[in-house]
Amino acid sequence: MSTYTAINLAQRPVPGPIRSDTFEVVKKETPKVGPGQFLVKQTYMSLDPAMIGWMSSDTKSYIPPVVLGDVMRSSGLGEIVESNHPDFHVGERVMGLMGWTEYFLSSGPGLNKVQAGLDPTMVLSVFALPGITAMQGLYGVAKPKAGETIVVSGAAGSVGSIVGQLAKADGLTVIGVAGNAEKCHWIVDDLGFDGAINYKTDDISAKLAELAPDGVDIYFENTGGAIQKHIFEAMNAHGRIAVCGMIADYGTDSPSAGPNWIPIIKKRLSIQGFTMPDHYAEIPGLITKLTPYVMQGKIKHRAHILDGLESAIDGLNLLLTGGNNGKLIVKL
Repeated sequence: MSTYTAINLAQRPVPGPIRSDTFEVVKKETPKVGPGQFLVKQTYMSLDPAMIGWMSSDTKSYIPPVVLGDVMRSSGLGEIVESNHPDFHVGERVMGLMGWTEYFLSSGPGLNKVQAGLDPTMVLSVFALPGITAMQGLYGVAKPKAGETIVVSGAAGSVGSIVGQLAKADGLTVIGVAGNAEKCHWIVDDLGFDGAINYKTDDISAKLAELAPDGVDIYFENTGGAIQKHIFEAMNAHGRIAVCGMIADYGTDSPSAGPNWIPIIKKRLSIQGFTMPDHYAEIPGLITKLTPYVMQGKIKHRAHILDGLESAIDGLNLLLTGGNNGKLIVKL
């Protein structure tokens, strides 16, 4: 009997770093491929901040929580190794929600083919969840205009780095917020941001006043935390805030206090949260719009690669600490 390894969610996480006993490493029997099915050997797995929320017990979120005892949810990329499906053939690569598992049996829904020859880390860093999230948040929510100023928190992360590059390509002044000097240099020197704020060492208000003397028109929020108040106070009239993530508050019992709402009235601010499950039907159009930016060399990326399925367990904590440099990916 041949087996493969998978990792199940064993218990809900508690505040603080994610403990290894949150998960259970299990061996499963390799499934038989039935009529209309195909078997995928997963080769790369994406670790995303949204996964922290998927492990919680919150049933009122935008997507049901992972059921205890089920394979941990994640997106990934793999190769078809056996098929009885007329539209999916051995040797083709597919991408989608396969979870923390070496093999995945499918009948097709939820998996999309990946063009031959594309680097898998680029696909997961740009054309998977990070790229479509950046596109929807920037163009569907923030609605940027050339000449405006945008501040992006989590700017060295997988979503924030793409948002900033798209905005820069469209003629905006782009300011990124990151957590160390190397990340700040990367977004300015390599990605072309106009300025960077190190939220751990800079005087945030003073640095923001220096980089955005005429105020902020768009805030793309990926992190929450103490920086939120400073950027909120710098917003211009009719500013837009796209709320994509709050990673600074995902691992705590006491989220940061939000800003006073009076400026929302005085400045006529628009604040909108968004998640991609609401926009699945729009994904093909988002990818079509993103592709020319990539083909013209306007979108750069970097990946932080972990080795082996079980590295995902400790790897999730890098998302909470900001310890990853680039899109966090597990190579199986």
